[in-house]
Amino acid sequence: MLRLGIPVIGVTDLPRAVTFWTEALDLVAAEEWRSETWRTLHHADGSGRALALMLSDYPPEPRPRLHLDLFTDSAEEQRAEVGRLTALGARPVDWELYPPQPDFVVLADPDDNLFCVVDLSNAPSGGGGGALTARTAPDVPPGRS
Repeated sequence: MLRLGIPVIGVTDLPRAVTFWTEALDLVAAEEWRSETWRTLHHADGSGRALALMLSDYPPEPRPRLHLDLFTDSAEEQRAEVGRLTALGARPVDWELYPPQPDFVVLADPDDNLFCVVDLSNAPSGGGGGALTARTAPDVPPGRS
């Protein structure tokens, strides 16, 4: 039976990426499938695989069609997590597609892979009135779904 596995992020510096993502998401680097070009990261509570990192020679996409959304439960928690992730090596991205009242912040990891930190209390499904059109694929013009 076919099933979804784990997201895989292409990186140029595998040890740096392991350090960033394990600290960012409270994951642990596993020995499973370990090689010079691959690391599997597991949930620290032992519940299984969470993320994989693969060495890549290709540059990250400036507007990736697939990316990670990391969830927070409030604007205060979002601000704190953005600060913590920035201290770990992420950087804010000057994202031209932000809606007037965004429920997300776009960051880049140390390898310049984009990801979002989403405030669920302001997201469309959270009842806070976040901009649904801005949560569509980044290459879709605002206002189109």
